[in-house]
Amino acid sequence: MEIIRCCQVSDLAALRELYAELRPHDPVLSDSQAMNSWQDILNSPHTKIIVADIDGVLASTCQLGLVPTMTNGGQPFGIIEHVVTSPQYRRQGLSQKVIEKALSLAWEMGCYKVMLLSGENWPEAHHLYEKVGFQSGIERGFVIKNPLNSGSG
Repeated sequence: MEIIRCCQVSDLAALRELYAELRPHDPVLSDSQAMNSWQDILNSPHTKIIVADIDGVLASTCQLGLVPTMTNGGQPFGIIEHVVTSPQYRRQGLSQKVIEKALSLAWEMGCYKVMLLSGENWPEAHHLYEKVGFQSGIERGFVIKNPLNSGSG
């Protein structure tokens, strides 16, 4: 059975496995570091992690971050990151479903816009993002990475 839902405390280990597929070269957190970060995420009113749960297996995920602002009538904006589907579950529409759920939550929480960055060389992902309504060419994204963390992507 397929359920699209927000993460729960018990999802940490399965989520870490999905993230390892997305970012295999990331530094590995100790269990205590991971639990501390996990608790911070779960306790934040500005962060939601959405998953596709297939018969108890986390098959796909994305993260929605909300940024409060004083502009646009005080409406926050959203950022979707860390979209990943486990290889054995790809091409089943799960990434689309978790993104659509994230967008629904963003609109419910009063966001005036949602942004998403994607690697330049992922045309299949870009097609998916356009399919759910994201448009390129409206605003231009720029990224700067912390030079002190040169080992992470």
